[in-house]
Amino acid sequence: MIGLLRRDLALAVRAGGGFGLSLAFFLIFTALVPFGIGPETGRLADIAAGLLWLGALLACLLSLDRIFQLDWEDGSLDLLATSPLPLEALAALKALAHWLTTGLPLVIAAPVLGLILNLPGPAYIPLVLSLLAGTPALSAIGTFGAALTVGIKRGGLLLSLLVLPLYVPTLLFGALAATRGAQGLDATTPLVLTLGITLGCMALLPFAAAAALRVNLR
Repeated sequence: MIGLLRRDLALAVRAGGGFGLSLAFFLIFTALVPFGIGPETGRLADIAAGLLWLGALLACLLSLDRIFQLDWEDGSLDLLATSPLPLEALAALKALAHWLTTGLPLVIAAPVLGLILNLPGPAYIPLVLSLLAGTPALSAIGTFGAALTVGIKRGGLLLSLLVLPLYVPTLLFGALAATRGAQGLDATTPLVLTLGITLGCMALLPFAAAAALRVNLR
């Protein structure tokens, strides 16, 4: 299992793996926002937390189609399906690798990019905590979507359409936690709800992804 995780991490840092692409998109998205809505610091501060969450969510979408597609193209997914490793464990490892190479860098970059949007000081800790609690759910949901669309040529758009509605609860509570922190309010409740969604996704979606892979590999 550790060897498979290392392999996925190595693939992710290569040119076609998507590592760095999500960070670049997150940076460009954040830098362009002031041009679109105006440079007024007060307006930016009011919406900064929600915009950072939205940018992180969209950045996660960029590499979802690569979670299983590389293994499908070189035939290794068939070998993994017949190996002693359960498909549920494979799906969980894929989600973990995606989070380590996409979600975690976004969490680290968010406070730095918050300076561009004039994010209020009290919002930084709730923002980081909400991203830490919520981005694993984005990876787990994305892995499930990738399992549903594996083998479909140019399935990236279909994958995005499938997972975006499932992302809404995580975005809602994660952004609410950061926004409440920016307003000086207690963010405990939305943080707990965000974490609850993540735990539920981590517990259930590897089994759903494994079922989808079994259907697609027949």
